[in-house]
Amino acid sequence: MTEAISDPDELYVLWTSGDRETALSMVFMYTLNAKLKNWWEDVTLIIWGASTKLLVQDEELQGRIQQMLEAGIHVVACVACADMFGAASRLEKLGIEVKAMGYPLTQLLKEGKKVLSV
Repeated sequence: MTEAISDPDELYVLWTSGDRETALSMVFMYTLNAKLKNWWEDVTLIIWGASTKLLVQDEELQGRIQQMLEAGIHVVACVACADMFGAASRLEKLGIEVKAMGYPLTQLLKEGKKVLSV
């Protein structure tokens, strides 16, 4: 059995918290700076669970997502969660890719990728 080699310059931030302060003071701050300050070459924000509901209700957070997209951060949301909160079309209008994420997340974990879960 061969071990998967993780790209040392690739980070996935799994944002699941519905807490606004956590979003602002950790998730958004770290994710954006990780890209802008070249701490990581490739940065992906994964929106999952309660964070979906928070994002579609908060214009400031939506603006911060725009900053991330403009900085070259890939932003993706779980379609099952988006459907649960009736948010899929709103997320897509923000430029967020909405897709099934269960299998992709499983693959990231199995491949030993860097996944920061908040």
